[in-house]
Amino acid sequence: MPRTPRTPQTPVHRRPRRLGRATAVTAAAALAAGGLLAAVESGAAQASTSAPAAAQASLGSNWYAAAPYLMPLDNDPPSATEIMSASGLKAFQLAFILAPNGGGCSPTWDGTAAVSADTQVAGLISAIRAAGGDVSVSIGGYGGTKLGQACSTPEATAAAYQQVIDKYQLKAIDFDLEEPEYENTAAIHNEIGAAKILQTRNAGLYVSVTTAGTADGTGWFGKQMLNEAKSQGFTPANFSIMPFDGGFNGAAAQISALENFNGVLRSTFGWDAATAYAHEGVSMMNGRSDTGEMFLQSDFQQVLDYATSHKLARYTFWSLNRDRQCTPADNNGKTSGTCSSVPQAPWDFAKFSVRFAGATPPTGGGTGGSTSGSTSGSTGGTTTPPPTGCTAAAWNSGTAYSGGAVVSYNGHNWTAKWWTQGETPGSASSGVWTDNGACTGGTGTGGTTGGGSCTVPAWNSGTAYSGGAVVSYNGHKWTAKWWTQGETPGSASSGVWTDSGTC
Repeated sequence: MPRTPRTPQTPVHRRPRRLGRATAVTAAAALAAGGLLAAVESGAAQASTSAPAAAQASLGSNWYAAAPYLMPLDNDPPSATEIMSASGLKAFQLAFILAPNGGGCSPTWDGTAAVSADTQVAGLISAIRAAGGDVSVSIGGYGGTKLGQACSTPEATAAAYQQVIDKYQLKAIDFDLEEPEYENTAAIHNEIGAAKILQTRNAGLYVSVTTAGTADGTGWFGKQMLNEAKSQGFTPANFSIMPFDGGFNGAAAQISALENFNGVLRSTFGWDAATAYAHEGVSMMNGRSDTGEMFLQSDFQQVLDYATSHKLARYTFWSLNRDRQCTPADNNGKTSGTCSSVPQAPWDFAKFSVRFAGATPPTGGGTGGSTSGSTSGSTGGTTTPPPTGCTAAAWNSGTAYSGGAVVSYNGHNWTAKWWTQGETPGSASSGVWTDNGACTGGTGTGGTTGGGSCTVPAWNSGTAYSGGAVVSYNGHKWTAKWWTQGETPGSASSGVWTDSGTC
C-alpha cells in the first residue's frame, strides 16, 4: 500500500534475525555445525586471516546488476562456490553492513562482527574470486542500526563505507534504504551524500540503491529518498524497488509496480521512459514472502522477460539462503530465512539471475526461465524434420530455447513459455510448450479476425494477459512473452507479442 508520512508502516522485508532463525548464527558456528560453507571457502578464510581478500575477478556490470543477496554469517549460509558450479552464477550481493549494535560510526557485519577484524567474509570473497566470480556488498537492510543513522555527516558515513571498500577491494556496493532508516531525513541525507562521495572517489564503482516497492512504484518515503538524490545531484547505476510484502499477487502485480515506478523516475528526474528503464531495477523475494505472498519460478520468469525486454538495469532477489526447498516443501505454510517454502530444485531462482546477466546456466536439473525471443546455440540432440506446411524450425532436443521461441513438432507449431531444453513439445510433465495448432499442409488451426477457423480467443484491449497467453488478431495467432494489457499484437513499440503464424 502507498505509504503516508510519519505513520506506522508494515515491515517491508529482509528480516535477517526473524526469518526462520531464533538467534543469529555466526559463520564459525555454521562451519562447526555442519560445513555450511564449502571446504574451499573455509580454507580460503584461514588463508586470508592476515591479508585482504584476493584481487577481484574481472566481471562486467551485468553481473553486479544480477547479483542475488547472500547472508554470509546468518540464515544457514550455503556454499557460494557450490552455487556457482551448479547454476553458473558469478556475482553475489553480501548482506548486510550496519553500525555496531553498541553504537558508533564503524562498519560491522549484522551489527556484531567488525569489518576491521573480519577474516571469515574475506575468506568467502577470496573463494568466490578464485572461482571466477566477485561480490557486491549491501549496506542497510531491514534490521539493526544503519551507519547513516549513527554517523553525523555524509563525509563520516562515506569514511565508514570506504573502510569496507578498501578491506574487500570492492568494485560494487548496494545501498538498501528502507524502514526505519528511510523515514529519517537526516539519515537519508547522510546515506545519499555518502553514496555520491564514494562514487566520486572510487573510479568505476558500481552503486545500486534499493528501496521499498508499493503498488504505485514506491511509497512516500521512497519518493523522498529520490528527491534527496535529485537535490544532491546523485545518479547511481540504478534505483531498484522490492515489489513484495505489500499486497502483491504474483508477477502481474510486480510488473504493474515497475511500470508505475518508471513513471515516478520520469517525473522526479525529468527522464524519458527509456532513460528511466535504464536506471530502474527490481529486487524480488523467492518463494513465500514475509506476508505470505507466493512468488514461483513462473513469476520470476515473467518479471525476467519484462526486465530484459524493457532493458531494466537490475534484476535480483532475496535471497540465496532461501533458494532451496524446505521439508516439507511448503514449510507448513511458514516463511523461512533458509528455504523458499515452494517446490523447487536447489538454485532454481539463481538461474534467472544468470540469464539476466546474459549467460546460460548449466544444463540438467531445476526449472528455469530466460530472456525472451530467441534460441541459443544447439548442443547436438535430435531434430525431427518439420512436416509439410510447417514454417517454424523443427524442435531439437539439444537446443536451449528462450521464452517466446517457436518450433514445429509432430505436425504442430509450439511456443516456449520460458527457457527450456530437452523437454518434448506436448509433454505433460513440464507444460513449457504452448500448442499453437496443426500446421501440416499449411492449414493449421488457431485465431483469426476477418475469416478463417480460429479457435483461440480474440485479443481484447481490456484484458490482462500473462506470459504464454495465446490470442487471435488480424488473421494471426499471437503468444504473449510477458504480462501485457492494451498492447496491440504486431505493434513494434512493445514487442510483447510473438506472431505464431496465420490461421
